[in-house]
Amino acid sequence: MSATPCCKLPICSTPQECRENQEINSDGVIFISEEKTPEKKLYPRVKFSYDKLPPKPAVEPPLPVSDAARNHIPNHYKYSTITNETITKIRANSTIPQQQPNIDYQQEHDIYPKEFPYFVRGRDSLREHITSLFTSRISMFDGAMGTMIQNYAKDHTLEEEEFRGNRFLDWKCSVKGNNDMLSISQPQIIQGIYRQYLEVGGSDFIGTNTFSSTWIAMADYQMEPYVYEMNYESARLAREVCDEVTALDPTKPRFVIGVIGPTNRTGSISPSVEDPSARNVTFDELVEAYLEQIVGLVDGGTDVLMVETIFDTLNAKAALYAIGEYLEFSNLDIPVFVSGTLVDMSGRTLSGQTGEAFYASIRHSKPMAVGINCALGAKHMVPFIERISKVAECFTLVYSNAGLPNVMGGYDDTPEDIANDKQVFFENGWINMVGGCCGTTPLHIKAIRERAENYEPRKLPDVGRPKMWLSGLEDLVVDDVHNHLGLPFLNVGERCNIAGSIKFKKLILGGDYGAAMDIAIKQVKDGAHVIDINVDDGLLDGLAAMQKFVKIAVTEPDVAKVPFMLDASKFDIVMAGLKWCQGKPIVNSISLKVGEKLFKEQATLLRKHGAAIVVMAFDEEGQAATESEKIRICKRSYDILVDEVRFPPEDIIFDPNVLTIGTGLEEHAEYGIDFINATRKIKEICPYVKISGGISNLSFGFRGVMKIRESIHGVFLHH
Repeated sequence: MSATPCCKLPICSTPQECRENQEINSDGVIFISEEKTPEKKLYPRVKFSYDKLPPKPAVEPPLPVSDAARNHIPNHYKYSTITNETITKIRANSTIPQQQPNIDYQQEHDIYPKEFPYFVRGRDSLREHITSLFTSRISMFDGAMGTMIQNYAKDHTLEEEEFRGNRFLDWKCSVKGNNDMLSISQPQIIQGIYRQYLEVGGSDFIGTNTFSSTWIAMADYQMEPYVYEMNYESARLAREVCDEVTALDPTKPRFVIGVIGPTNRTGSISPSVEDPSARNVTFDELVEAYLEQIVGLVDGGTDVLMVETIFDTLNAKAALYAIGEYLEFSNLDIPVFVSGTLVDMSGRTLSGQTGEAFYASIRHSKPMAVGINCALGAKHMVPFIERISKVAECFTLVYSNAGLPNVMGGYDDTPEDIANDKQVFFENGWINMVGGCCGTTPLHIKAIRERAENYEPRKLPDVGRPKMWLSGLEDLVVDDVHNHLGLPFLNVGERCNIAGSIKFKKLILGGDYGAAMDIAIKQVKDGAHVIDINVDDGLLDGLAAMQKFVKIAVTEPDVAKVPFMLDASKFDIVMAGLKWCQGKPIVNSISLKVGEKLFKEQATLLRKHGAAIVVMAFDEEGQAATESEKIRICKRSYDILVDEVRFPPEDIIFDPNVLTIGTGLEEHAEYGIDFINATRKIKEICPYVKISGGISNLSFGFRGVMKIRESIHGVFLHH
């Protein structure tokens, strides 16, 4: 008899009319016989008042959590006043020859008129300016830096000697091909390229020559100490020429985008064919490298920070985490753009994510604009930018290659070709900013600009009810999920939980992670929407086990396509797992049991990483047992999370504790009813939260007597 899984959850989601078709397998998983299952019907969710509010027009992209962003406080551009210890330490290691290079870029407030389209640094909010710009016309980014350097080399000598310049004349290894160092050794070349994109192409934004300017990438040239200087000089050169061109026409201000590339190492992909858990870089190392780059870019006069050419979303999450740390240290509002790279016509990143999953994984950073670049020509990007445009709550951007590379590695699309191919983006209103990537030149940008001038930019989507949006390799909107029985429940596979599966426990204790992965694969095939991972055991190094399992799981497409639930009794274990997840997972769990101060610290850290959370109904006094206690603790937790931590309410899952009934003790008799009543009240007074519960706890007093346990569960779930 074939069977379909019904539930691998603490919550059982089997409808009453299917009880007679249940079977229990050896793992204790409830199944429904397929030939007896009635035709699928979608059961509606219970609606609350906040579910009935109509969408409203968006006036700007979603705002980051900082007061500076929410209040549109202009960046003062007086970076010498920033004395944060981490930032000053990075500056102290600078290789810039002069003792105190200029890092202040504020302008006189009366240099230009106050109204848009004019912009004055230190006076005006760049966030407001970009919103006005992106909603008034399609804006222009620049084109390829590498292509322009190659073109320069066709007409001028650009060999090892020129790359070294006077500064690195006696360098210890070959540096030819290290384009980023040219900002130091041949600044006139880089500034000349910037100028061409501004004057010929008409770019509104110029990307800095810093694609590889991290110590991770510079290790190939043994130039790690020069990273701050490379970023500073690249941004400073762009700042100078942007200001010169802006002065010629102040109605079209030009801005510097600090380019943050992906590095040459990946957090999600193993460099070893033999060992899927191997990595050559950690999340913390990526954060450290990106933070150093960010300090240099901002000190050099950058206006916007852009994480670009993302082929591994975990690297991007590390870069965005580093940006968040910098903005917190400095109390600044600097707009952030994000651009991913879909490597082929599958529409996935190199690490396997769809465009929608990529966006769901990084949207917690609240970028002002998101899009795709590189790898493909414009005509090949059409279906993917359309999909990004449909889901992105912020502005959208695209900068494609000049077609696909030819047999010689060059690009053949002419300026007219690329303008023709991008016209579909303009006609459909899919984008707000456009530029070019590999193979494009100022003439390509000029042709694109002239074509884009005839079209309106993309309109921001209306703001509707917030929803929990998770991701693995694919995205999952939890509020829209119905399980295989048509019920509005999320199935969480719990067989990769040492406490939930003896078989899994034996495999992990025995170090057989491959066979343990087969359990995860089966759960996904059987209908789990999310995979719970728990390796809590006194005989295990939980920290190492969690990291190893997650690192292997993210390389297994049949597992990684769904989001993970990282489950541990120790917070450092879930954090260790979280740092290897490129998607948006759920963390299970935190509670007020640890005290309000630590609760806030844990929640803040999880918000920065973009995780959803399970919050247990515990506080400093213990576990909530009665209806009133469940409601009180959950409401207190909600208010702290939403009002103080600024945690997204839709990413909160409360577990109000299903407790055992039928024990013979009178005080336990109302536990089932208390949970049901508390659930409805919590949903009423805590908008957008989810509820979970360990239903097996309810009948624990009858363990071993399955008929009674099933009956208790059935009645409970019916109500």
